[in-house]
Amino acid sequence: MHAGGPASRIIRAMISAACSIEDSDHLANLRRLVAGRWVVLALLALAVMIAPATFDIPLPQAPLLAVVAVAGLINSVIQWRVLKSTTATPWELFSQLLIDMAVLGAVVFFSGGATNPLVSLLLPPVAIAALTLPTRCVAAITALAIGAYTLLLFFYIPLPIADASRATRLHLGGMWLVFALSSLLIAGFAVHMTRLIRQRDAELAAAREQALRDERIMAMGTLAAGAAHELGTPLATMALLAGELANDSDLGESAREDIALLRQQISVCKGIITGLSRRAGAERLDNTEQLAADRWLESLRQHWHAIRPQAGSRLILGSDGDVPMLPADPRLEQALLNLLNNAANATAAPIEIRLAWSSDSLCIDIRDHGPGFPAAVLARAGLASFPAHARGSGVGLMLTRSAIEQLGGRLTLINPEDGGALARIELPRLPAALTP
Repeated sequence: MHAGGPASRIIRAMISAACSIEDSDHLANLRRLVAGRWVVLALLALAVMIAPATFDIPLPQAPLLAVVAVAGLINSVIQWRVLKSTTATPWELFSQLLIDMAVLGAVVFFSGGATNPLVSLLLPPVAIAALTLPTRCVAAITALAIGAYTLLLFFYIPLPIADASRATRLHLGGMWLVFALSSLLIAGFAVHMTRLIRQRDAELAAAREQALRDERIMAMGTLAAGAAHELGTPLATMALLAGELANDSDLGESAREDIALLRQQISVCKGIITGLSRRAGAERLDNTEQLAADRWLESLRQHWHAIRPQAGSRLILGSDGDVPMLPADPRLEQALLNLLNNAANATAAPIEIRLAWSSDSLCIDIRDHGPGFPAAVLARAGLASFPAHARGSGVGLMLTRSAIEQLGGRLTLINPEDGGALARIELPRLPAALTP
């Protein structure tokens, strides 16, 4: 049956249908297979050249070296192709395993057939297929390996070794060598695949945990939007009453100052609620304005002082040169407000806000001089909510971390050696094309 016959075309069509899904893992496996093939071919060539003189085995060197040379040429072409590829399909990995089986089958055919212990090297391709390919591909590889072994029982070029006792010793030694090589290959590949599976399981677990946090945060956002809508009416009533009290001529100067502060705080609350309603509506968070980071941070700091006039802070620029642009994203704004409030709750001393940047990142540090973060907060900050306490609901850090991660950044909590607490936000710097 020649390669272009109807049966072979049917087999190729069936295998192609079963092995046609692209996967980046297949490209990595294909590259490892091509690299490992060079080692196998080098060992085969060495064995063919030294075995006749060293072990007095009458090997047909010319056809065996020709098989190795052709396999090396094919491997060179495949390596050139693989280095240029970004994806690979199971069909490509399957075809490479077929090449390995064909090369090993040809080597064994010219060196004693099934009586040659090297025939057991048909097993590693089956193991590799079982770990990397779909079920139908594995079944095809297994069937072809069994078929090749069966054919080598009847069709081969025997090695003329007259001494039966010596032939038995060589066979046993060869069996041990092949067993050792097969064990190392299968164990190494299995360990590598197990490590990849465990890594993927860890990534899936982290993704599931992130999805649960996002779902909870989305529910909180829905409740916040509803609360913003319902709080509008009582705040409007409070603003009206405060305005009438401010016009009362019988009030003393101290009472007027308190009412002025009350009206200012009511105005801040109305602004917050208006912002919540707007963000929960048609405004898209991916169309945010780009502002210079220092100007945006200073504006946010002033807004925070309007909310908490008793708190103190100072802004420090930790880098020189042009100030990078920053997306004026409401999520980042709320995250920073949460961290500032936490710092103000921890100490009455002024809070340090430090802005620094590099060629590819931007860093915002919020430092207070309080007692530092508790161990439980350092261990699970942002991964789960904490019990509600006198100054908050216990979900601020979780919301902050989620917002920063959605923007491609990272939140780190540190207790510096000289005391206090440090919350660090690291964000990717905007590409130059996005800056005005």
